[in-house]
Amino acid sequence: MPSSKILATSFDYHGVYPCPVCRIGKISHMPLMEAMACDFCQEIFTANLELQQIKMPSRQPPLTWRWNGFNWTEARLEGVELGWGYGLASVAFVLLPTTLIGIVAYYFPPTPKEPVTWMPYIWTILTFFSHLSIIVWIFIEVYQVPVGAYLRGMMRWRNGVMGR
Repeated sequence: MPSSKILATSFDYHGVYPCPVCRIGKISHMPLMEAMACDFCQEIFTANLELQQIKMPSRQPPLTWRWNGFNWTEARLEGVELGWGYGLASVAFVLLPTTLIGIVAYYFPPTPKEPVTWMPYIWTILTFFSHLSIIVWIFIEVYQVPVGAYLRGMMRWRNGVMGR
């Protein structure tokens, strides 16, 4: 029985690799340039073959990925290090205001005859979701979740398929 091992490949200009941004398209070398581009999201990358890395210079600070032989890893912002303190601060940013408003709504409830007795509870829920949405937005920006590129690519794909 023959063994079927997948051998890791080194990163070079002649290969075709999965796009680390949209995760749908393929990146390949652009003719007459020392750059690579995705065929789906149209992002352009500069390559560092010695470090087996690509960089997306279209944003500041640029995002970098390292090729491990199978896929792109270590997506990070150049010059930015995020530690556990940021996670703790984000949890506190979501939970502390929500808890504060919830405690006030619990200990000082509105009188039952008022028409808006539900307002403190809705306000607590809105506080939670608004603070959580801020943290999710920051997470999307920092950890390069490609929402915009993915939506642009899907719209282009849908218009191409539907337009036929």
